[in-house]
Amino acid sequence: MAAPTKCQLRGRLVLLCSLLGMLWEARASQIRYSVPEETEKGYIVGNISKDLALEPRELAERGVRIISRGRTQLFSLNPRSGSLVTAGRIDREELCAQSPRCLVNFKVLVEDRVKLYGIEIEVTDINDSAPKFQAESLEVKINEVAVPGARYPLPEAVDPDVGVNSLQSYQLSPNHHFSLNVQTGDNGAINPELVLERALDREEAAAHHLVLTASDGGEPRRSSTVRIHVTVLDTNDNAPVFAQPIYRVKVLENVPPGTWLLTATASDLDEGTNGKVAYKFWKINEKQSLLFQLNENTGEISIAKSLDYEECSFYEMEIQAEDGGGLKGWTKVLISVEDVNDNRPEVTITSLFSPVREDAPQGTVILLFNAHDRDSGKNGQVVCSIQENLSFKLENSEEDYYRLLTAQILDREKASEYNITVTATDRGTPPLSTEIHITLQVTDINDNPPAFSQASYSVYLPENNARGTSIFSVIAYDPDSNENSRVIYSLAEDIIQGSPLSTYVSINSETGVLYALCSFDYEQFRDLQMQVRASDSGNPPLSSNVSLRLFVLDLNDNAPEILYPTLPTDGSTGVELAPRSAEPGYLVTKVVAVDRDSGQNAWLSYRLFKASEPGLFSVGLHTGEVRTARALLDRDVLKQSLVVAVQDHGQPPLSATVTLTVAIADSIPDILADLGSLQIPADLEASDLTLYLVVAVTVVSCVFLTFVIMLLALRLRHWHTSHLLRATSDGLAGVPTSHFVGVDGVRAFLQTYSQEFSLTADSRKSHLIFPQPNYADTLISQQSYEKNEPLCVSVDSKFPIEDTPLVPQAPPNTDWRFSQAQRPGTSGSQNGDDTGTWPNNQFDTEMLQAMILASASEAADGSSTLGGGAGTMGLSARYGPQFTLQHVPDYRQNVYIPGSNATLTNAAGKRDGKAPAGGNGNKKKSGKKEKK
Repeated sequence: MAAPTKCQLRGRLVLLCSLLGMLWEARASQIRYSVPEETEKGYIVGNISKDLALEPRELAERGVRIISRGRTQLFSLNPRSGSLVTAGRIDREELCAQSPRCLVNFKVLVEDRVKLYGIEIEVTDINDSAPKFQAESLEVKINEVAVPGARYPLPEAVDPDVGVNSLQSYQLSPNHHFSLNVQTGDNGAINPELVLERALDREEAAAHHLVLTASDGGEPRRSSTVRIHVTVLDTNDNAPVFAQPIYRVKVLENVPPGTWLLTATASDLDEGTNGKVAYKFWKINEKQSLLFQLNENTGEISIAKSLDYEECSFYEMEIQAEDGGGLKGWTKVLISVEDVNDNRPEVTITSLFSPVREDAPQGTVILLFNAHDRDSGKNGQVVCSIQENLSFKLENSEEDYYRLLTAQILDREKASEYNITVTATDRGTPPLSTEIHITLQVTDINDNPPAFSQASYSVYLPENNARGTSIFSVIAYDPDSNENSRVIYSLAEDIIQGSPLSTYVSINSETGVLYALCSFDYEQFRDLQMQVRASDSGNPPLSSNVSLRLFVLDLNDNAPEILYPTLPTDGSTGVELAPRSAEPGYLVTKVVAVDRDSGQNAWLSYRLFKASEPGLFSVGLHTGEVRTARALLDRDVLKQSLVVAVQDHGQPPLSATVTLTVAIADSIPDILADLGSLQIPADLEASDLTLYLVVAVTVVSCVFLTFVIMLLALRLRHWHTSHLLRATSDGLAGVPTSHFVGVDGVRAFLQTYSQEFSLTADSRKSHLIFPQPNYADTLISQQSYEKNEPLCVSVDSKFPIEDTPLVPQAPPNTDWRFSQAQRPGTSGSQNGDDTGTWPNNQFDTEMLQAMILASASEAADGSSTLGGGAGTMGLSARYGPQFTLQHVPDYRQNVYIPGSNATLTNAAGKRDGKAPAGGNGNKKKSGKKEKK
């Protein structure tokens, strides 16, 4: 049994200690001070910084401040010393009236902690008020028949002080008939009474003058007096008597002034003036006397001023009834004021944290406020609410304090400002409410990068633009505000054709306008790809990129360029050969031109601009082929001059011209006879040395040709002249017209076509040799190409023609021709006539232009050496020995064989050692040059 008893004792001790700890903690959270009344302003009440465990300088930093409700601020904080001081004079009597303890309660808010501390200050009383009677003089009527010992109540003195400083004693001036008796009531009040010690004799003394002194117990001692005038009356043996000793009444606080409350009625059995009763307030304070009105004749009590339950809910007073004989009667009146819901809730904002960052965490305190209703009961119960808003919530923190919190993360881009209405409603009938409106600003943070209106941009710019031209404008929007929304534009670094992108375009960092820093050429740039970056000015900055593609549009800024034919670089003129036996439609040559532009700007058309003999030749509109328009006549002159114009289809159209010289002859001697007339006059500005060289070469060539002709005439005189001439004419028919023969290039002309002679002095026989010409890539006839060895004819001095007849050169093979479908671009047509269609595919046209331009570029670097070297396709007279088939990407359509419709079909086959499509597989190597 002992063990359980000890366990129970221990449990009780633990419980007691826990309870004491809880009480101590609750008490510790309440800070108490005391201060005497009537102290001067700035009187130190206590060191509140120490009690809050703070340094004095932290009071301002942490936002420590006093919160009081519904009264004048009596105290303040000294931020320097950290003390709680008085804000002004404090009157305890005005503050707490007759309360035994005068306590002032308020709250101290530590704002950064959002925590409230209760402060209780007791205002101690000092003896600053003397007892005071309601009147300076008092008249007391006493009947002369009054017996000794009769008691007459005297008016009480009122001392607003409490304790020893309050009223402590009364003293009566010395008198033989009267003495003073003091009675102590149940509530501790001291009531003085005048006691008749000796019988009065009106005839002896009709009046007596006394002085009543009231004194308190303070230090220094204070007192006041009232003069009492005692009138001795005749006999009046009945005093007025009230119907009730206590009158009770309840009244609503909102009754209007003048409302009747009750009637206190007293009766007196005497007659005459001794039976006439007069009423007046006997015990009532100054404030109550202003609120109520008493009819001294009827005893009716009515309301003089509006009542306020919140100021005072209960009134107690005494009414005296006095007859004409001086007898008095008293009764007590108790008035209870009932509350009505006549006060709206009061809302006081304690702290408002605005603006708030949009990234504030959920549960951040926005507002701390107090809601209070001065009514009582249900009329004083307050309920607070806010309008439906998912972003905020209301929370009751302590007593009648509420906190407005964030219920979710805010987004300034959705709502930069919130107008919050807090409604405080009481539970009265009808309910009253009060609204406060809070404007909450949301501070922006940089949480949104700039955004472009499009995912990518395509910009079109005509070529040949001026430098500094505005190309395009990009716009990026940032929903943030201020610096976070200020967008800066830039271009991502890139290398375009070996140069930085910044050398071609630039962008305005403020407006996003894109500028061209150079003039673009469509033939160099077709498009530019770049990345535009938009960055805001936030911290840290956010950015986004967008792809922008600049397309350069082609303009007709390039005139057609003549690739074939071109004049030789040695100053001589070139000719095209045409036999007189040519039929109408005979292909003399072909003008090849390209245009560096594209599309419609590169579509070319050819026309015969000028001719020495109109109607003799025609030019294909789309092919550039120069053909005979009619049969050649004997009256047609040997030299025909043609001017061919090439024009594109751009706006405005551009054109170029080329001059062709066509030699018409049936034999070589006819050609040689007129070669001198084809010479181009020397350039007057050329140097003398160049002139001398040209003259020397011309003379040597003429002498050599004369010698050869004379030798042929002597050796072949006895041969059949007609047979020889016919063979020569047949050999001339196979001469390709694509060779331009200059006056200065006669030797090369003869060498190219293999008219080589071998003469021996010791023999009567000489050899006339027609070796295989050096035309590895030169257009030749099929028959001559099929010969495996050079043709050598042995001739004696007597020219026995019948022994070793000359073998004539075979006519050209028609299998060498290109089909019209194999002629790409603007130089040919699908149908092979002048009405051929234009290429409808820009890609095909541009590919053809690229191929021809590549060939022309290499041709421009060649020398003017005459003769057909290996791999030159017979064009080295124009483009030099470097211009080989290996350098020309499929550019065979630019070379044609005059005198026939033949064109090259497969040069690659010959380079690879294979026979052409129309040949018989001859693999003869012809790249070696014959020694002269």
